[in-house]
Amino acid sequence: MCVLTALICSAILFIGLGVYNGISHIYNEFSAMYAGYNERRAARTGEIDPKFDGYTNILILGIDDGYDGGPEADTILVLSFSNDTGKTRLISIPRDTWVSADSSAGRIGSLYSWGGASLIVRHVAGLLGISIHQYVVINMATFAELIDVFGGIDIYVEEDMDYEDPESGLEIHLGQGYQHLNGDEAQKYLRFRSEKLGDVGRVQRQQKFIKAFYAKVLQLETIPKLPAIADIFRNQMETSAEIFDSAHLASVLHSMSSDPPTTVMLPGSENEQGIWIPDIQGIDAKIQELFPVHDIADEPVIEDEE
Repeated sequence: MCVLTALICSAILFIGLGVYNGISHIYNEFSAMYAGYNERRAARTGEIDPKFDGYTNILILGIDDGYDGGPEADTILVLSFSNDTGKTRLISIPRDTWVSADSSAGRIGSLYSWGGASLIVRHVAGLLGISIHQYVVINMATFAELIDVFGGIDIYVEEDMDYEDPESGLEIHLGQGYQHLNGDEAQKYLRFRSEKLGDVGRVQRQQKFIKAFYAKVLQLETIPKLPAIADIFRNQMETSAEIFDSAHLASVLHSMSSDPPTTVMLPGSENEQGIWIPDIQGIDAKIQELFPVHDIADEPVIEDEE
């Protein structure tokens, strides 16, 4: 399931606020809701690496019902905004990535049932070596509702997708070819796991979907749908931010680049048990590529003239 929808929607809300004076009443509503945000945020903010002051990094979790152990994170994404350029980066983390968790080890997706989003935040930050500033959690039903608000999505289905799980009530039947998917069909498209590529294939579909949806939500016809989107944010999502990251993200989202997101998958490999083993050196190299030193360095030192 693709939960980038959550942050993309907030981007459109602020872009709409800055560009279209005709919806100023929405701006006034949002302003009232995040009054005093900066004071509350300063009071609850933990230790943040100053190297990443130039970015806003958000962990996005797509939650399913799980099994006997409770709900799990089916989709794990890190969305990073460059505060200066508005460009976005998206790091996809397979749900079966193996991590050490509180003196034990397990799949990262299962951490949600152990300690909620905050536990996954800590492990993702440690795994990637970056600061995570906020998180957003969205379940499948809410994701499907958001896609329906946007009128569905046009996308190419790479293969016939047929899967049934009577215990969970999940049935996926999508034919190969270009299709217009409604919300329910979209979440099934993103959840399908092909026998050929496994989680690698799921991540590739998520990233393709993200780029298609990113382009769609930036279209003008999105503007009249903003009140319905705002209502979903307020009432149906779990987040560490107030509303949809309100004032802290406003300047970032207002100047978001029209370029599609740069998408990468967590470096690693899948073993015979279907577990994704992180490549630590590969991760370090990829993070340096995504967050180059000249972007995150402190202000240059100016030497006194003799």
